[in-house]
Amino acid sequence: MPEAQSSIRNHLLRRLSPDAFAALAPHLERTPLMARSVVFEPERPIERVCFPEAGLISILARSRSGGRIEAGLIGPDGACGMAVVLADDRSPSEALVQCSGSALWISADRLRQLLKATPDLERILLRYIHSFLIQTGHTALADGRARLDQRLARWLLMAQDRLARPELPLTHELLAGMLGVRRAGVTVALNGLERMGAIRMNRGVVTVADRSLLEGVAGPWYGVPEREYRRLLGEPVSMFAE
Repeated sequence: MPEAQSSIRNHLLRRLSPDAFAALAPHLERTPLMARSVVFEPERPIERVCFPEAGLISILARSRSGGRIEAGLIGPDGACGMAVVLADDRSPSEALVQCSGSALWISADRLRQLLKATPDLERILLRYIHSFLIQTGHTALADGRARLDQRLARWLLMAQDRLARPELPLTHELLAGMLGVRRAGVTVALNGLERMGAIRMNRGVVTVADRSLLEGVAGPWYGVPEREYRRLLGEPVSMFAE
């Protein structure tokens, strides 16, 4: 029996009209998101689309030589595999689970069928795609213009938004890979944030101790995509705290 819409923890699914959710719900399957697992591979057909309820998924831009950097971050605010909504079946990027959780999945073929018959589903997903493009644009802006400590603070805020808790299961290696920098640089930046009281570090966990200090470091590089998400899709519970 399909779950009640009010029990779903993915914001996009909660934003659907009751009729649109009723059409989608029988085709959703909940499975775990395991850290370091691949949601979809570059240039391979996307067979399933996922709506995370907990955890973090990174969209990684990849070069032909194998270099990669995070282009966008997805949690319970979004969905992964949106090329399907845009009449394609693959992406040159990779989707990788960074923090474990769970997600609701639907086959790509079934979602295509439902998009044709369910205008509200298409509307919500297109709005999300627009918000995600804003996020990736500001990630590129921060990567090119912001200091490393500002980029790191921005990433930690974005992660906390989506995990909805202060304890973030993140290693120095993971952060260095997402930001496209050396591990030593991330370590220096984390130490600086800890000295000022913005975060606390323990083995494999970064705890946001003072969000306002972290926002102060991130400065103008954090906030615009979050504001636009709210405008397009409303305020997710426990996300984008001011």
